[in-house]
Amino acid sequence: MTRPTIGVLALQGDVREHLAALSSSGATGVTVRRPEELDAVDGLIIPGGESTTMSNLLSVFDLLEPLRARLKEGLPAYGSCAGMILLASEVLDTRADAQHLDGLDITVRRNAFGRQVDSFETDLEFSGIVGDPVRAVFIRAPWVERVGRDVEVLAEVPDGPAAGRVVAVRQGSVMATSFHPEVTGDNRVHELFVDLVKNR
Repeated sequence: MTRPTIGVLALQGDVREHLAALSSSGATGVTVRRPEELDAVDGLIIPGGESTTMSNLLSVFDLLEPLRARLKEGLPAYGSCAGMILLASEVLDTRADAQHLDGLDITVRRNAFGRQVDSFETDLEFSGIVGDPVRAVFIRAPWVERVGRDVEVLAEVPDGPAAGRVVAVRQGSVMATSFHPEVTGDNRVHELFVDLVKNR
C-alpha cells in the first residue's frame, strides 16, 4: 500500500488539521460522515471534540455500529483527545447514555486534567518516534487510568502534578493520544499512524 486512504471522522473537531497532517504524512485524507464513506477507507482518525456529543452524532449518522464492526474486523484507527475516549472500553466521569467503541482495552477518565482553563503544553518522550520530544497540547484532556494486558504505553506525562499519567497508547492497529498533535505542525504522530496503516 503506497498511499493509503485514511478517513477523518467529520462530526466535530479539528478535521481540516488532521487532513492536512495526513497529506503531509504520505496518506490521502478524506472526510467520513456516512457508512459508505467508512467502508472505503484503509484507516480512520477520530479527532477531538466533546465525546458525549460525538457519541450521539455517531448514532444520528448511523455510524456507531458500522464503526464498531470495522474496528472488530481490524480497521486501523487513531483517536486524539475525545477520540481516545470514544475508542476506550471503559470511560469514567461520563454521562450514562454516552456510547463508546471498545477499540482499546483501556479505562479513561474524561476531563482528567481539568477544565479549559487548565489546558497546557509539555514535551513527551514518545515510543516509536525518534529525535526531539513530541510537543503535546492538552485541552480538557482525558488520561488513561488502566491499560489492558495487550496495550502498549507510548507516552506518559514526565513531570508536574500529573507526572506518570498515561497519555498515549497502542493496541494492535489502534492508537490513541490524550493530546492534539494536529495543532503543533509536528506530523510525527500522524506519520506513525500512516506507517501502521501501510504495514498492517
